[in-house]
Amino acid sequence: MIDRDNNGIDDRIDLHEIAKKALLERDFIVETPPDAREQLRSLPTLGTAIRERDARDLTHLPWTSIDNEESKDLDQLEVAEELENGVFRLYVAISDVDCYAPLGSPVDHAAMQNSTSIYTAGGMFPMIDRSMSEAATSLLPGETRLSIVTEMDITPDGQVLRSAHYPAVVRNLAKLDYDRVGPWLEGRGEVPKRIAGDPMIEQQIRWHDKIAQALRQRRIDNGALGLDNSEPKTVRDASGRVIDVTYRKQNQANEVIESLMIATNQAVARSLDAAGYPTLRRAVKTPERWDRIVDLAAAYDFKLPPVASPSALAAFLRAIRIDKPEEFSAISLAVIKLVGRGEYLAKAPNGPKPGHFGLAIEDYAHTTAPNRRYPDVISQRLLLALHAGHNSPYSFDDLVRLGEHCSEREHSAKKVERKVQKSAAALLMADRVGDTFSAVVVGASSKGTWVRLKHPAVEGRLERGWHGKDVGDRFRVRLLSFDVDKGFLDFARV
Repeated sequence: MIDRDNNGIDDRIDLHEIAKKALLERDFIVETPPDAREQLRSLPTLGTAIRERDARDLTHLPWTSIDNEESKDLDQLEVAEELENGVFRLYVAISDVDCYAPLGSPVDHAAMQNSTSIYTAGGMFPMIDRSMSEAATSLLPGETRLSIVTEMDITPDGQVLRSAHYPAVVRNLAKLDYDRVGPWLEGRGEVPKRIAGDPMIEQQIRWHDKIAQALRQRRIDNGALGLDNSEPKTVRDASGRVIDVTYRKQNQANEVIESLMIATNQAVARSLDAAGYPTLRRAVKTPERWDRIVDLAAAYDFKLPPVASPSALAAFLRAIRIDKPEEFSAISLAVIKLVGRGEYLAKAPNGPKPGHFGLAIEDYAHTTAPNRRYPDVISQRLLLALHAGHNSPYSFDDLVRLGEHCSEREHSAKKVERKVQKSAAALLMADRVGDTFSAVVVGASSKGTWVRLKHPAVEGRLERGWHGKDVGDRFRVRLLSFDVDKGFLDFARV
């Protein structure tokens, strides 16, 4: 007998299976191929890997990590030293994935095929099999691991004076998480136990925060947008039943790691560029729908220039955050949708810089999450070639093709994540047909108009009352119907 609730929804609907089906429909690998599994059974030992890399021993430094509490595929560690005149030397260690998955190997080929880990409401599907990404290449607490270190000297005003990159052996002293460190840094939460028991770790996190604030202020001064990147988060009860969809809010700990990683990504891009290597850049182009952003700002009596300007847009967003904080999330979401998604573009030596509109920077490559993103593995291989004095393992044409492939895979992964998120939302909303909600338009094209509710944080199609509506418009909607398998929620404007 099938157990059903009073809405006729099967309690045993498996979001994991829905996710697998969606991934297979878009040509993702959901099970590690046999040849890759065979390779994973005979990975080189740590000692062998260290000798091959001729890596420095930096295990004496007090490395720490901050990530989501549930994360096991840890990509980065940080440690800082105080120099003279307020300058800090920051070390960022990134897991050495290439050592265990060399270019052209079965594990590398499988990782390239998917190009990204996929995080769905039905579970996470790793780019690299968990037996590697959550073990040999995860910078787990108390474990000695091989990494690629980026070393930077940073001034009190956030200027990076110099950088260096090299293989190193590291050991994570403490695995910390955003939800505990963030409130503590903000002065509204208790000291996390791992920090309270070790003054050295506390000093490190305070230093990281100080460095990050300087880096962040410098980005803001240069016109970085400072958007609210909160993502929907599915909440379940002890039995696994979906009971809410909320926002995963960023806090000060998120901002620390974000700033340190952005600085690392910039330093890598600049070093490779200076050495004459082709690179794969993370780019966000100038918004095609700048006119709509201008209209949104005008509704708040804020005049933006007719030509896209990140600094002017950043000033508008700062004004909204200060004057109308209750509306900032909705405006921020609308701007994110209108600015558009990022992509991976190849940059030739001495060629034009693609640039990142949202960060208001030109030199930017993804390098800090090689367990989760294939472009980061590519950048890692370029860095290793630079360190060894070898030619680039990739031609410019190789990077053009890989950039197109990784961009497509990321776009498809986001579609899968949204689809499964909507299936989770449909499960949650099964008994809410006919109810009304506050909503904001997050998508408007010839294919349809989509809205996101204020709470719960779910999205659906506007089936009625969509004429003349555009991204950023807000009004109330009524839930008309749902379909869990297809991930459909249909609304009508009230």
